[in-house]
Amino acid sequence: MTAGVVLSVILAIGGAALFSSVHIVEEGHTAVYYRGGALLTATSGPGFHLMLPFITTYKPVQTTLQTDEVKNVPCGTSGGVMIYFDQIEVVNYLIPLAVYGIVRNYTVDYDKALIFNKVHHELNQFCSVHSLQEVYIGLFDQIDENLKLTLQEELTHLAPGLIIQAVRMTKPNIPESIRRNYELIQRILARQKARADADFYTAQKAAEANKKKLTPEYLQMMRHKAIAANSKIYFGSEIPRMFLDSRSTSNPTELLSEDVLNTD
Repeated sequence: MTAGVVLSVILAIGGAALFSSVHIVEEGHTAVYYRGGALLTATSGPGFHLMLPFITTYKPVQTTLQTDEVKNVPCGTSGGVMIYFDQIEVVNYLIPLAVYGIVRNYTVDYDKALIFNKVHHELNQFCSVHSLQEVYIGLFDQIDENLKLTLQEELTHLAPGLIIQAVRMTKPNIPESIRRNYELIQRILARQKARADADFYTAQKAAEANKKKLTPEYLQMMRHKAIAANSKIYFGSEIPRMFLDSRSTSNPTELLSEDVLNTD
């Protein structure tokens, strides 16, 4: 009876040891091992693996594409306006060979130090040297690409093997009063621009029409109309000379003046 109990205890301990020593690493992950709190240099890829029971533990580290979401990021512009980015998504992956070095320096929660904190810092650096209009409209389409390049440049030195594939972000939230004023100004500017475009188009078409209309015949006709509309009446034998062809005299006005003087 005693021997059976001892055997059962031995089998139970052996089963527990075997159960705790066998572990599975999922596809797309690399396992790192700790013994007594110290990180071991050994790592394991996907599959079944054995480790010393009870004194060795492991943690899986994802090496495939993953998306880290940084939420509610405050950002102060150069004009002193505080805006917030609701969500910034950083798509990244870790090269398996770099897992040990990055975990040793930054723990398995490396993304908090290398991605979350860096996003806050770099975004605030960008906002501090740009105005609200530049951040919200003018340069918004460039922020994600610039942030990606800046993050990757720093990670190349701090954590080689951590690759930033893409950065996506939502439109920043601005104070309601500023947003209303900004939208009002944008509507006014749009109306002024439309009016200026219409005036320019009208002037351009009028210039083109005048260019086509101002022929020698048209100018001669307008000259005759102007003379006919004159309210003064002159008498004398020289009046017909006013209707001479403009090509025969350089200044019809001087000729008309001479006729008037001769008549007097």
